[in-house]
Amino acid sequence: MRWTVLVDNRTNASVLQTEHGLSIFLETERRRILLDTGASDMLIRNAEKMGVDLSRVDYVFISHGHNDHAGGLKHFMAINNHAKVIVSPHAMRGKYFSKRLSLHSITAEWPMVPRERLLAVNQSGEIADGLYVIANIPHIYPMPKGNQHLFVETPDSEYIRDEFRHELALYTEGLLFTGCAHSGLENILSSCPHPVRTVVGGFHLLDRHESDEELTDLARRLKTKYPDTHFFTSHCTGDHVFEVMKNQMGNSLQAFSGGYQNADTAI
Repeated sequence: MRWTVLVDNRTNASVLQTEHGLSIFLETERRRILLDTGASDMLIRNAEKMGVDLSRVDYVFISHGHNDHAGGLKHFMAINNHAKVIVSPHAMRGKYFSKRLSLHSITAEWPMVPRERLLAVNQSGEIADGLYVIANIPHIYPMPKGNQHLFVETPDSEYIRDEFRHELALYTEGLLFTGCAHSGLENILSSCPHPVRTVVGGFHLLDRHESDEELTDLARRLKTKYPDTHFFTSHCTGDHVFEVMKNQMGNSLQAFSGGYQNADTAI
């Protein structure tokens, strides 16, 4: 298995561009999966620079309806005419807004997805042999405080707090992709019925939201409950958040950025 970060907020590779978005190319022996698409056509431009052929992708997984994860889908579909699109139908129907700094839309512009290519997921289950999607994530543990800025517009033009029923997670061969983990990392992990060796994605833990004590407690719980799991994060995980959690989790927590590949090799 190999995964390569095509788009992230950060990069150590001067030839790559960055944006507020996330897209990861995952290869296994059986299939090629695009995990989210970033916010624009940047995934295509960066993939070309890294020698990644997106026309060979078998599945594209959209974790939720926000533009920074689904905005590149229309550009991807222009170069790939066969990959199946895994997404919650709620993600495609919702109108999403952030009130952080000022009210603004974060709704993705969805392309027309042919019926034979659309895998609309309403419940957890196996999509293909060894490829699982986790839906309807229960909110048993605390959700990220950064969610306080995020809203859904109702048909009556009212803004209500987003409960992220449009969010999915994906699991295959020991790897769990969290997208932004708006539902909370612990909630997603507890919803996964399979052994998790690697967690990849954003944690939606923004700087100056959770206290250092809350972050420390979370890191300790993760290290205690999942001692053999390695966590890789960036995108919507704050720099200070990472430092606090890293102090507790040590080598079990690593950062990725654009161009990062297989947890130990970058371009």
